[in-house]
Amino acid sequence: MARLLAIDYGKKRTGIAVSDEMQIIAGGLTTVPTTGLEAFILSYLQRERVERIIVGLPKQMNNEPSENMRRIEPFVNRLRKLLPDIPVEYHDERFTSVLAQRAIIDAGIKKMARRNKELVDEVSATIILQSYMESKRM
Repeated sequence: MARLLAIDYGKKRTGIAVSDEMQIIAGGLTTVPTTGLEAFILSYLQRERVERIIVGLPKQMNNEPSENMRRIEPFVNRLRKLLPDIPVEYHDERFTSVLAQRAIIDAGIKKMARRNKELVDEVSATIILQSYMESKRM
């Protein structure tokens, strides 16, 4: 099997998570500036086999797309053209930032480190990926 790669796309920076090769456990990989996201993904794909890319789908509570969707959709379309052999799917990302903050607090991370927005983005991508994998197992 190959890895799954998840993206928590942001205006300034993007959190990235990957699964293990058996697609059982999601783990945070890194956070990259959004301007360098495509280059990072292409570089990562040269080193690792990735079966599928999961992109967080930003929705509001009323199920309408959030404002960030206007940036994500063109990115996903470019990714699909660049990587025609790798499926790119959306997965609901509602509450991932809140869950990430809670997970960071529960992990005992000190207050100053919790202000690191990059950590929140990486943990959010991990939550998106774990949620995606769990939804596929059901």
